[in-house]
Amino acid sequence: MELGCPLLISQHNPTRLYFGANKLFRTDDRGNSWSVISPDLSRNIDRNKLDVMGRVWSVDAIAKNGSTDIFGQLTSIAESKFDQNLLWIGTDDGLIQKTTDGGKSWTKYDNLPGVPAMSYVHQIITSLHDRNTVYVCFNHHRYGDFKPYVLKTTNGGTSWTAIQSDLPERGSVYSIAEDHVDANLLFVGTEFGCFFTTDGGGHWIQIKAGLPTIAVRDIEIQRRENDLVLGTFGRGFYILDDYSPLRGMNKQKLEEKALLFPVKDPWMYVERYPIGLRSKGHLGSSYFVTPNPEPGAVFTWYLKDEIKTLKADRQAREADAYKEKKAVYYPSMDSLRLEDNQTDPCLLFTISDRNGNVIRHLKAGTSAGLQRVVWDMTTAIAAPVGNRYVPGPDVLFGTEETGHLVAPGEYQVTLSQVVDGQITSLSGPQSFTVKLLEQSSLPTDMAATAGFLEKVSTLRKAASAASDILSNLQSRIGMIESAITDMPAQPGDILSKAATIRKDLIRLNIRLNGDGTAASRQFEVAPAINDRVFGIQGALWPSTASAQNLHRFLPDRTQPVQCVDERPENCRRFHQSDRIRPGTERGTVHTRSMAG
Repeated sequence: MELGCPLLISQHNPTRLYFGANKLFRTDDRGNSWSVISPDLSRNIDRNKLDVMGRVWSVDAIAKNGSTDIFGQLTSIAESKFDQNLLWIGTDDGLIQKTTDGGKSWTKYDNLPGVPAMSYVHQIITSLHDRNTVYVCFNHHRYGDFKPYVLKTTNGGTSWTAIQSDLPERGSVYSIAEDHVDANLLFVGTEFGCFFTTDGGGHWIQIKAGLPTIAVRDIEIQRRENDLVLGTFGRGFYILDDYSPLRGMNKQKLEEKALLFPVKDPWMYVERYPIGLRSKGHLGSSYFVTPNPEPGAVFTWYLKDEIKTLKADRQAREADAYKEKKAVYYPSMDSLRLEDNQTDPCLLFTISDRNGNVIRHLKAGTSAGLQRVVWDMTTAIAAPVGNRYVPGPDVLFGTEETGHLVAPGEYQVTLSQVVDGQITSLSGPQSFTVKLLEQSSLPTDMAATAGFLEKVSTLRKAASAASDILSNLQSRIGMIESAITDMPAQPGDILSKAATIRKDLIRLNIRLNGDGTAASRQFEVAPAINDRVFGIQGALWPSTASAQNLHRFLPDRTQPVQCVDERPENCRRFHQSDRIRPGTERGTVHTRSMAG
């Protein structure tokens, strides 16, 4: 026996395991004792009598038995969900064996239709929906045959049907899985990726998004979350989160212009930073991490045809004409002008609450096929579009500014297209419920908190607008002063008036954004208006606790605060010129960070 032999935990008894060599072994006490429950289930062929490269080699042949599988052994074990005594096994020399009495007697299946003799049985599974349905993957690549072979029986092995249909001709099949809800939804792992079918094997579609061209050796389904887990030959694994939209997919649905699938109820929570910062923090580039799925509501949609720009559509027509060797003439100048001035089309997802109030819009591209976008369960950003903090890829301190979390409850989403400024409804609405994941050590009342956060968001908009107006006035007064000195006349009182206005703007800037002169020299300064707004936002946005509890943990904003960082460049106040936003984790102590 070798380590590559199959091992199966019974779904009827967790202390029962099956282990396959050339015979089938069973333990009912987690491996403390074993019983043989079958005879030799292989062909019992002596591999040393088989031709290799046209002849039988002697014992002295190089690597005759080195790194070579022990031939004549079990490769797969399957136990029926409906009967603990109904077992199926496959062997590496092309046999399938079945027992209906727990191993006392066995029925052999050989020379199945369309499958080459001695084909390796890579996997055999029993159906979760029918006692008599079984799926088998054969693999004949050791004989230079890389075609897919997938068989199905619905009558307990009396007859078999090939279901590889339109799988690529080159691409051996290694594994197969059946959906636990839809009996017609199957997945297979091949030498060149993963494919699925929604009609029991009549037509197969490749899963590509994020999955490289790689051998998929094993497939498992996490039934609670409807996640598809793929084990690859590269010793890595990939997870397709919530594949449930594939259920019930058929040709009729795929002919529709667009589809918005049902939305899984999302859990609301605030992501933790176990190492203190985003990603891998300061652990270095050699420390491997991979991103977690984004928390939020996942919207899955299907678009039959890509929504193209005028230019892309023309180029596609011209490409077809080139293939047919037809003449391609210049478009008119009016047509080219329309192309140059056209904005890119997009898909628009509109999220509304149970009362029909619009909460958020999300934009997405217009590529054809199955796509996904995640709503992070926040409102739109309160800051002006042109004045939002976005940290660079190497900036670990601070987070990108977002809106605040919405209240848990019922929401709905609709899908539309936007082309040349015209909005056209495509699909929906789909309803879903945002659920709060109760992990807080403080009492939670997100419904009341969301109302308070909306007031803070309104205040943020007002403060941002005032800051923008102030910045504009500061710029204009500078241009006015320059223009005065360029006048071909005596400046008179105009320059004095401009200086007075500048002083007023400086005082206003101190009230709004803080005393930068004092703060840059490490003097204590009172918090300004934006300090207070950003402080509240930075403390409350990344929290699901009730607002009336959180305010007790905020710093006392009425007292001046001194920077404790010894580096002057890190002792900056929250004001417009510094472009510091909620989430900044610099050396000041006057506010909490988004990550804190």
